[in-house]
Amino acid sequence: MIAGPCVLESESHARKMSEAIQGIAAELKLPYIFKASYDKANRTSIRSFRGPGLMEGARILRAIAQDTGLTVLTDVHTPEDCARLSDAVGDVELMMQIPAFLCRQTDLLIAAAETGRPINIKKGQFVAPADMKHAVAKVRESGNERVSLCERGSSFGYNNLVVDMRGLPIMREFAPVIFDGTHSVQTPSAGNGVSGGQPEFIPVLTRAAVAAGVDGVFLEVHDNPAEARSDGANALRLDQLKSVLEELLRVQAAVA
Repeated sequence: MIAGPCVLESESHARKMSEAIQGIAAELKLPYIFKASYDKANRTSIRSFRGPGLMEGARILRAIAQDTGLTVLTDVHTPEDCARLSDAVGDVELMMQIPAFLCRQTDLLIAAAETGRPINIKKGQFVAPADMKHAVAKVRESGNERVSLCERGSSFGYNNLVVDMRGLPIMREFAPVIFDGTHSVQTPSAGNGVSGGQPEFIPVLTRAAVAAGVDGVFLEVHDNPAEARSDGANALRLDQLKSVLEELLRVQAAVA
């Protein structure tokens, strides 16, 4: 499981969330990676909160990783940021994530690969599942075999996403696949300067993905989604996380 708030809102909040989710994961014996972004570079509005920035974000992520022993994950947006982030977090376990809108950006993929860190590539809302093999090849041919793909829905008309479950086994032919159960229920830019969401469908979509045989799940989790500074409309409430994960583990056991 990869889980955490969309963006680093503060160090205290990030620590609270990482520790709470880690406790649930440990109880369920579920491997866990903490995620939160230091910068959300593709917000709907220029007035939206983006995060603390690379250096402060890296400091927070490094501190959390050192204190909890967790691997941490964050987005990168430019080739230059990849080496800077890797150097800033130092020797803690870091996974870099390529945002969906940037999954075809060759220079970004190469720069992320060259850090030697594991790379999670979000599938673009506009990309056919089979075509993601080219993004994977860019990473591997740059000397990095540590790459996974993340399904987060495809554009379906305006302000809507749909998940084609056929894409999960297609992509698993050439890389491990993580299913993003929260961005998949997003309604992009459907709010007043923000994106909306349908979080009531998070459990059913993640159950379907686990039944289809994915390698992991990605969930944006927040203790108070109504007050979240990014993507609250499609976040899973922290107090619902354990029951959702218990359902997913039952599905996994049934299809194993």
